[in-house]
Amino acid sequence: MESSRKNRTLYIDNEAVSALAMLKDGLLAPATRLADKKKYDAIIKKNDSSGSTFPFPFILAPSGKHNETVLTSAVSGEKLDLICEHQKVGEITVNDIYPIDKTQRVQQIYGTDDLSHPGISDTYRRLGNYAVSGNYTLNTTHIKEMLQSIQNAKEQISAQHTTALMLAVNPLHRAHERLIRQTLEKSDLIVIFLLKPYHHIGLDFEIRFEALKYFVEHFLPRNRVVIVPLENSYIFAGLNELTIDAIVAKNAGCNAFMVGQNHAGLGMYYDHNTNKSILDRLIGIDITVEIASIYVYCEECKTLVSTSTCPHGQHHHISYNSNSILQLIELGLIPPAVLVRKEISALILSKRFPKRFQNLQDLYTNILPQSGLLENHSEEEFYKELIKLYQTTSLT
Repeated sequence: MESSRKNRTLYIDNEAVSALAMLKDGLLAPATRLADKKKYDAIIKKNDSSGSTFPFPFILAPSGKHNETVLTSAVSGEKLDLICEHQKVGEITVNDIYPIDKTQRVQQIYGTDDLSHPGISDTYRRLGNYAVSGNYTLNTTHIKEMLQSIQNAKEQISAQHTTALMLAVNPLHRAHERLIRQTLEKSDLIVIFLLKPYHHIGLDFEIRFEALKYFVEHFLPRNRVVIVPLENSYIFAGLNELTIDAIVAKNAGCNAFMVGQNHAGLGMYYDHNTNKSILDRLIGIDITVEIASIYVYCEECKTLVSTSTCPHGQHHHISYNSNSILQLIELGLIPPAVLVRKEISALILSKRFPKRFQNLQDLYTNILPQSGLLENHSEEEFYKELIKLYQTTSLT
């Protein structure tokens, strides 16, 4: 709704709205409120006595001259409208306002303050010099709806063990499929949190969602997998990514969280003669974290294998590098079926390059076998049939 303008305003972006919604609806517990100065200092100095892990203070510090003017003149108990893209999205009642160190803040999130990194520089740019704490309201229900959809899925099959996966599937490939199946073997229900970025990287989110949904509906047991979009805001970045992932998974009602062994955020280190990871530092978060194998295609084994069980060297392995597969798709090339299932390739290419062919029906008739019936065919059907020709081996 439009702002009534009866209160002074703070301008925030969609990324902040998403983070505030997760905090408000319990998805980030033990963080349950905006940190005031006392809480902020306690977490920074590691004197927080709550007994549970949250890796950095949760604050609202919007940037801009207008916001700084409002915050430096606001008084305790004053109500401020929260405005996003010219719409009022909520209100905050001021409790405490205090200055923050922006460099220290990005270090808390990313583990470094190297502004040459685009994610770090973007977060630094979004930060103001003052944080505000207090009770707030939001005009959004998407987190509650997401949590309800997970609960409904659990009740539908009386799931006792639910495992979370955090995936971008940009694009969905065979190793993703194996990871999902491996996880399903140990779980009654899988919740796939499909990460939705705020900046366009690779395939549109809608295409990724549709491809994942197609795979789940056509190649997995019914009612065993639920897909929920998760807005991938700045709080999931840097060295704390997997910690926040585990917290979200637990608060969404999952018993376990599956993560790939090659995940950049796993942060392996050596301590007291034992291999450990960043997840060993979780305190008070009751969730089992499982580490999945790295999968490759072995030309000797002729199948998808785990690198920990395949006896052949890397020179026999085809890796599932999402960026490389995405490059093929962005060039309009069909990825080999060993990398991406043909149905998924056909769906993605037909969505990514709509109306690509000048006369699809003539092309279909001239180079593909026909049933003898006059039929109109979609681009997706054309790609599926074309991939079959690529797989023909009698003349190769």
